[in-house]
Amino acid sequence: MISKAISLAGALGLAALVAVAPRAPSADAANSAAVQIDNFHYTPATLVVAPGTTVTWKNDDDSPHSVREKDGKFKSAALDTDDTFSQAFSAPGEYDYFCSIHPYMTGKIVVKSANR
Repeated sequence: MISKAISLAGALGLAALVAVAPRAPSADAANSAAVQIDNFHYTPATLVVAPGTTVTWKNDDDSPHSVREKDGKFKSAALDTDDTFSQAFSAPGEYDYFCSIHPYMTGKIVVKSANR
């Protein structure tokens, strides 16, 4: 009976420790980045990320915009206010993009490993 009580107390103590232990950031959060679209600009205009990062563009402007890579490697539909578009980047390189609705709006994603 005493050993069961000790085992139960130990299990409850472990459960309490797990419940209050701080959580590490998720892998998803560590491998994501954001670009804001506002006032007919992409911010930041150039974003440097590691391979495996997913970039999400969010249109905070009152006008529709899009995201289109200059060589057609990726493209979004027209994004209305508060719409988002996400693209994963696995290969190192530079990815120039623009808004197909307003071609003077440009940006760049630079994908490079930490050791480069």
